Amino acid sequence: MKAVRFHEYGGPEVLRHEEVDLPAPGAGQVRLRVAATTFNPVDDGIRGGWLQGPFPVVLPHTPGIDVAGTVDALGAGVSGWQVGDEVVGFLPMLEDGAAAEYVLAPAEVLATAPRGVPLTDAAALPSVGLTAWQALVDDAKVTAGQRVLVNGAGGAVGGFAVQLAKNAGAYVIATGSPRSLELVRSLGADEVVDHTSVDVLTAVGAPVDVLLNLAGIGAERLAGLVTLVRDGGVVVNTVPATPAPPDERRGVRAVDVFVRSDAGQLAELVAAVDRGELRVEVARRVPLAELPAVHAEADAGTLRGKVVVVPE
Repeated sequence: MKAVRFHEYGGPEVLRHEEVDLPAPGAGQVRLRVAATTFNPVDDGIRGGWLQGPFPVVLPHTPGIDVAGTVDALGAGVSGWQVGDEVVGFLPMLEDGAAAEYVLAPAEVLATAPRGVPLTDAAALPSVGLTAWQALVDDAKVTAGQRVLVNGAGGAVGGFAVQLAKNAGAYVIATGSPRSLELVRSLGADEVVDHTSVDVLTAVGAPVDVLLNLAGIGAERLAGLVTLVRDGGVVVNTVPATPAPPDERRGVRAVDVFVRSDAGQLAELVAAVDRGELRVEVARRVPLAELPAVHAEADAGTLRGKVVVVPE
């Protein structure tokens, strides 16, 4: 089968589109025929070698933590899945990923794929959808009537975050750049702030109950945004380089989120997609052999939107 792998850490040029052996599922695993995977920023960091501490992968390594595909074979002890089932999953980050024609997945991380979107596009749901869910539902516990500020709403996580907060009955204020404003507004944001033309601290007129930070901003800027949170509110942050600062004097708690696989939560997201409550936005689809070019765009800072990667 074909896969994209890197045998050493480095720039996008270390990625090779090559022939590899078809993997056999072990106990508790299923083999999936991959319909699609996606590019995520963590893929860039793992390939580049600067995330070896938290993600000590074994080389050669195949990236791709999201998967949508069809069950092709079952390992020993697997129940609940059958050959031919269409599924989605957030794969273990230290194992070989889905930038390949076939991938092994723990049966326990999978959920039935949504029927409301093409199977290829369903790959754009798992990791970013789970990040938004865990940030807003688990950690912020957003409820109806709250004011939620999503800073950096123009990205893939932000799109789901806006929708989840709005579905919970919150009033959603979203920041973004000019290229993302219309999309964010169409996803349900009540107010949209162009952070390139106005000061967010001035534009947000009243305190918010929840600040969700998805943007790679400095510690001083993030601390400034925390002043927008009401006494007793919460700051949830998904950017590891800038930890969320609490304000203990005002009772503002801070939570740093690192996404984890959860098949139950993923099934909830799938159900919301099928009910028409969540849109899955895909910027473009590229063939597997072009994955190195996607990594190069990410390195250059020109990658826009969620990119789905499809085996030929």
